[in-house]
Amino acid sequence: MSGIEPAEVRRRFAEEARAERPDLSVLCLLVGAEGDRTLDEAGLDAAQVELDELAGQVPFRPGGPRSWALALRELLGERYGFRGSAADYQRLESSLLHQVLRRRRGLPILLSVVWIEVARRAGAPVYGVALPGHFVVGFGPREEQVLVDPFDGGRVLTGRDAELLVAGATGAALEPSMLVPAEPLDVVLRILNNIRAWAAARPERSEVGLGAVELSLLLPSHPARLRYEKGQLLVQRGEFLDGAAEMEEYAGLVEVVDPGLAERVLREARAARAMLN
Repeated sequence: MSGIEPAEVRRRFAEEARAERPDLSVLCLLVGAEGDRTLDEAGLDAAQVELDELAGQVPFRPGGPRSWALALRELLGERYGFRGSAADYQRLESSLLHQVLRRRRGLPILLSVVWIEVARRAGAPVYGVALPGHFVVGFGPREEQVLVDPFDGGRVLTGRDAELLVAGATGAALEPSMLVPAEPLDVVLRILNNIRAWAAARPERSEVGLGAVELSLLLPSHPARLRYEKGQLLVQRGEFLDGAAEMEEYAGLVEVVDPGLAERVLREARAARAMLN
């Protein structure tokens, strides 16, 4: 089964990422096409149709933020069984939207994307909330905000619940700034970070990590250090010249602020070029 050409995936991803209002579902499905080379045009369309069909089953304008939250929990968490478990952290599919729709299992952030996209299509005042270490979904304005945890089947969170989630992940206190709506591009970068972390623990899947880095570099705002990571991955895969070139580019970016780091990276680049001899 043949998927979409990587160059075409990246062209579309870059175009969508630079749109005036980037579409979260489109970006996440293109991440899926990068991570699963069997995903084709029909698969992309089928995932969008499924999101539309789920939204069509949400009761018509159920009311305030809490009513929206309960309606989505009944549909997605209870009727369709979208939720997560500890085992989902070990699976690449848990970070790929089309697979999460198929399996009804995934990481907190991907399950939240399903909730956001279904609720948005149904007309809900919905957005993602990027709590440290655990992504959730918010409904309504800040003064009436209702938080739900899609990973836990859509459990409605009390203020104390949210505090415990943050404390469990970071040991820190919940700050009001943590409850603001997450921008689509920030959500996508966080998903790509998860994929990079998954691949880093599995050197035999370096192509997955490299694909996630490539997409991250196409976002309008991204950490400069990704250039260095890309160089390391290329060298790991035996692409020594390309890897060295990426490292040298990164060294040029950081030379002014951290000359010592730049010199260490240049030594790595020279060592990579020497591997060809």
